[in-house]
Amino acid sequence: MSEKTLDDLFLDTLKDIYYAEKQILKALPKMARASQSEDGKAAFLKHKEQTEGQIERLQQVFELLGKPARGKTCEAIQGIIAEAEEIIDEFKGSVALDAGLIASAQAVEHYEIARYGTLKSWAGQLSLKDIVPLLDANLQEELETDQLLTQLGEASANPKGAKKSA
Repeated sequence: MSEKTLDDLFLDTLKDIYYAEKQILKALPKMARASQSEDGKAAFLKHKEQTEGQIERLQQVFELLGKPARGKTCEAIQGIIAEAEEIIDEFKGSVALDAGLIASAQAVEHYEIARYGTLKSWAGQLSLKDIVPLLDANLQEELETDQLLTQLGEASANPKGAKKSA
């Protein structure tokens, strides 16, 4: 058996985030529909558009590597999305729903930030100079989305969720 290299790990992780992004793309419209605030709906729909662009960039990365754009089941993202669906079911109609949706979305963002940060670093180490900017673009969008979600939570969803229902 040949020894696995950083190249192998890079490709494996790339397949992981590709799968994750495709799952997130499916989950975002559900989260937008569940959101009780217009700002929340808009944030989820905006990130859906960004996610489509991120998937296109990942396809470019696969192309530059000469590999087919194929995902690998990512149990971590499946778990995070399952938790979000649980929150939607358990908190539907409650004052805390939007705070829960934002927390779920941030769990997704933090996973993506970790993956893109790692992939960008490895791409640099592997001298994949054409790939670094593509991964960095995705990373920057994830960081911006995380900041937006924090602002939404702190400005409205969390204070609303802290109020006692009548």
